[in-house]
Amino acid sequence: MAITYKKAGVNIDAGNELVKRLKKNLPKIGGFGGLFPVEKTKYNLVSSTDGVGTKLKIAFLVNKHDTVGIDLVAMNVNDLICVGAKPMFFLDYFACGKLNVGQAENVIKGIAEGCEISGSQLIGGETAEMPGFYKDGEYDLAGFSVGIIEKGKEITGKNIKPGDVIIGLPSSGPHSNGYSLIRKVFSDAELKKHSKALLAPTKIYVKEILAALKKFNSKKQNITGIAHITGGSFYDKIGRILPQNAGAVIEKSAWKVPEIFKLIQKKGNVPEKDIYRTLNMGIGMVLIVKPSAALAVKKFFKGAKAVGYIKKGEKGVEII
Repeated sequence: MAITYKKAGVNIDAGNELVKRLKKNLPKIGGFGGLFPVEKTKYNLVSSTDGVGTKLKIAFLVNKHDTVGIDLVAMNVNDLICVGAKPMFFLDYFACGKLNVGQAENVIKGIAEGCEISGSQLIGGETAEMPGFYKDGEYDLAGFSVGIIEKGKEITGKNIKPGDVIIGLPSSGPHSNGYSLIRKVFSDAELKKHSKALLAPTKIYVKEILAALKKFNSKKQNITGIAHITGGSFYDKIGRILPQNAGAVIEKSAWKVPEIFKLIQKKGNVPEKDIYRTLNMGIGMVLIVKPSAALAVKKFFKGAKAVGYIKKGEKGVEII
């Protein structure tokens, strides 16, 4: 029997429908980061909020809590960088049934490490004990990040044109998405066996992308779009930044898919379209780049691959 993300309990379409409805009254939501103009200055603040999801269940299973805090920061700051914003500060929310001080300390050390990697500061947070709400030994995490960007320098995708090249940056693993599917595919014994690959912390791309923007976008916008490949993966996240009358083509033969993704797909008999709408398949971030700068941008990032292109036509993403 084929396992899909929906059968695992996650309905991406329902989440998209909620955003669509909310945008009727809140038109500014739905992007990778929310922009807030600071009056009488040349800057916008950019905000993001996210969690780690059911990846935490694997951390509980193997009693390893020192990396999920990095995931928490990564899921937020990687969204901010899609707009081109430099992360400034971070706040966390740690909720549990009964506080295990040592466990919480390990989690928060990971959050502090993630902030250091991203060049932001952990300035506060909230620890909530809610007896009876969480199982013993379990907790949930949420994070909130704020960044800054000069007005007019935001990366919005509006300048994406047919002929632009899609550059993919390698992921460190499944990052923090698709774990409901992964946990449906693997038994607890298999989750333990593959826990090193599955708990690899989400790669934080902030510093290298900021450096690339400084190098390639200082005079003109050579990098026209950036997408963080998380929930909804290639189809939804790249589709989010495309302008009308522009489609993205992803060539899946352009990079070597890491073995953990192949194993998940084979073990779960996951349909091709579903796996590329659920997991990052080894590409954690994509940059859409003007053809004249594509080679230089690809060389700038270690392990980057040209994974597709923009074509004229209906807005959407095609994987071939």
